[in-house]
Amino acid sequence: MAVNLEGGCACGAVRYRLTSAPMFVHCCHCRDCQRQTGSAFVLNALIEADRVERISGKPEPVPVPTDSGRPHLVHRCPACNTALWSDYGNRRVMLFVRIGTLDDPAELAPDVHIYTRSKLPWVTLPAGVPAFEAYYDMQALWPWASLERRRAILGTG
Repeated sequence: MAVNLEGGCACGAVRYRLTSAPMFVHCCHCRDCQRQTGSAFVLNALIEADRVERISGKPEPVPVPTDSGRPHLVHRCPACNTALWSDYGNRRVMLFVRIGTLDDPAELAPDVHIYTRSKLPWVTLPAGVPAFEAYYDMQALWPWASLERRRAILGTG
């Protein structure tokens, strides 16, 4: 991954920079993600909130309903409503940055495909990338350094 990947909304009012590589990249095929993006899946880079540097503009958090009932805030450009990142569970320390908003989204490929039980039948998953019908065991899949980063921000043991 290139250092300091930049991205932004469709109208250019909000610009941001990732100051490090993400901890992990999800390609989620759940019905919530399909509904909220209007697409077959969403690509999210999981990264510490303090490693997403705003260059310009200020996204507005918009609460969206979820099948689980857990809080989910989608941060959108106030001018064009592009979804830039999500905060699941209102944690405020970890963001799920929408890879499609990066200037070069090809820089970050999915590390895992999740909730494939609701994958659309015409989507073909790439060989060699782990895929799970629901969620997965993070301890088994995430690199040790990423697990340590996650523990540091969430205060988990």
